[in-house]
Amino acid sequence: MLVVVPFLVAGIRLMEVLALLESDHRVAVMFTVAPAPNGAICHGAEEFVRAQGGFLLPWQQAVQCEFDLVLAASETAVEQLHGRVMLLPHGAGVMTSRLRARSAGPDAHPSHALDRGTLVHRGRLVPAALSLTHEHELAVLRNSCPEAVPVAVVAGDICFDRLVASVPLRERYRRALNVGADQRLVVVTSSWQPESALGSHPDLPERLLRELPSDGYRVAAIVHPNIWGVHGAWQVRAWLADSLHAGLLLMPPQEGWRAALVAADVIVGDYGSVTSYGAAIGVPVMLAPSRQDRFLRPASLAESVSREAVRLRLDNSLRGQLREAMDRHCRDRQAHIAGLITSRPGRAAGILRRTMYRLLDLSEPGRALTVRPVPLPTPVGARVDLLQRDEG
Repeated sequence: MLVVVPFLVAGIRLMEVLALLESDHRVAVMFTVAPAPNGAICHGAEEFVRAQGGFLLPWQQAVQCEFDLVLAASETAVEQLHGRVMLLPHGAGVMTSRLRARSAGPDAHPSHALDRGTLVHRGRLVPAALSLTHEHELAVLRNSCPEAVPVAVVAGDICFDRLVASVPLRERYRRALNVGADQRLVVVTSSWQPESALGSHPDLPERLLRELPSDGYRVAAIVHPNIWGVHGAWQVRAWLADSLHAGLLLMPPQEGWRAALVAADVIVGDYGSVTSYGAAIGVPVMLAPSRQDRFLRPASLAESVSREAVRLRLDNSLRGQLREAMDRHCRDRQAHIAGLITSRPGRAAGILRRTMYRLLDLSEPGRALTVRPVPLPTPVGARVDLLQRDEG
């Protein structure tokens, strides 16, 4: 089978799905990096594949081969490949929060990943299996691309299932991040558009660290993998150097972000998937000021999160606002957001594995699947004294 990695976010999600095929000697996996429509290769994608130890097949060779299964978490260039394509989302849900793609320009009509123009190429339906997270996406698909309904599979969200399985280990994650029992963990989440939390307010982590007393608060940051991929790890660390020196816990792009969400007392973020995942496990959310509001798709997951989130005001004391957000938060709201993320809670691994083996024309292994908690987090570039773990 071939795994298509056009950018880091897709690769990270696909590695989670690939774990469902472990220990099966009948399946051989290769990787390739798909080019963008303009032919460019996303910086960091090849490095990511090599870091996983995957066999990297050049794109020019991949398009000439036949595969039993092509696994993709983005529609980027998959119509050029030969084999049964299984298409998955790479974030929270298939429907993006934005009304239209930025690359399409301001005059473009609204679009989403379930449009016929996305799923059909020259009259041919590209995916042999289309993984959806929720029943409401299936309803959208019936209107936007009815010929794709027979290949649609409502599988749920494997990333969210692991996040939920990790919640009972909250205290272990907090100890791993050296968050004291009397401290509050503030997690800054940022997507990668110019209107994102850090795109609009690059000094936000530094200001939080300056205004919040260190004996009562810790601050962590989750930066979108595309920022790491496009600019490189050195540049991300350089931009945040002062904050890292002041004690910022910077999560690496591949893993650690879910552990930080579980450990968090409050999120300061934007309209990205990470913020929604945090809200869905009951973490209070504050939205940084942003111009993203005008790009939001009505009734999208991000729009639903924004309706219940507190708006952060940068002209007021941040400490007082954070305290107020935590005090007034009602954890009952998390059930509503979680219900928007998946309609198959806890079942994604089984459904996805069954679908892959069906496409491979192989019998599914009898090995039972368990939803594993995420590993302990290891922040990037943090001071050594901030990484001491309480082994008790």
